[in-house]
Amino acid sequence: MKKISFTKMSGAGNDFVVIDNRGGGLPDKPALARRLCDRHWGIGADGLLVLEKSESADYRMEYYNADGSHGGMCGNGGRCIAAYAFKRNIAERLHSFEALNFRYKAVVSEEVVTLTMKDPKDLRIGMMLPLSSGEMRLHFVNTGAPHAVVVIGDGNKLNSETMDVQGVGREIREHPYFRPSGTNVNFVEAAGQSLLRIRTYERGVEAETLACGTGSIASAVVAAALGRVRGSVDVHVRSGSVLRVDFEVGEEKGEFRNIRLTGPAVEVFEGRFVV
Repeated sequence: MKKISFTKMSGAGNDFVVIDNRGGGLPDKPALARRLCDRHWGIGADGLLVLEKSESADYRMEYYNADGSHGGMCGNGGRCIAAYAFKRNIAERLHSFEALNFRYKAVVSEEVVTLTMKDPKDLRIGMMLPLSSGEMRLHFVNTGAPHAVVVIGDGNKLNSETMDVQGVGREIREHPYFRPSGTNVNFVEAAGQSLLRIRTYERGVEAETLACGTGSIASAVVAAALGRVRGSVDVHVRSGSVLRVDFEVGEEKGEFRNIRLTGPAVEVFEGRFVV
């Protein structure tokens, strides 16, 4: 038997198991993610973050969803692994890491981390999607991971507090339009020119999570494209925490760039597991 050290971390309620694997030796990572992220038989988390060596940055991040799948980039996971790397002298406060062949820049300040993200792409505004309850107007953007965005009051009678995020979210996530990879789904309510409230159904977790970094960015971008918000946006996530999304609007319609995601990234506990 082999004992492997881990750290449990939370990024605004989005929780992760973090492992330093620069020395190698981790077994089947997708299977390991399923085992460790199980909230009844494992440590319990939304995903597994594995820190690996990198030739082009301070380190490389591999992210696995709770079901063992690769889910694209994870914004809150990126902020957590940046805090983890800084506290263990793997990287400086200002550093870069590699994930999915892209270099992300991180700034660590106590228990708050800012991550410069990929520019959004594939923005689609005003799609009508047929669901079991009827057609629903929604929007789509890829912010390192695919996200459908449903804006409360945007031609629908949804209530952000009482709506069935699990049921509706799963139906949209599995809709034929988004096959084969599916999509994450965000339900967003504008509460002012710089404030959003968000609930997110995450693929790979297959449930509502307490926070989603790339989902918060997607929601801010869509809300800005619709004229619901302006400038920097505070996104209130389900955990009660706030994620800050900053961006610049490009010259072309629907162009957003220099995306920055800021919020808390804290260590919860450390331990060892046996393989």
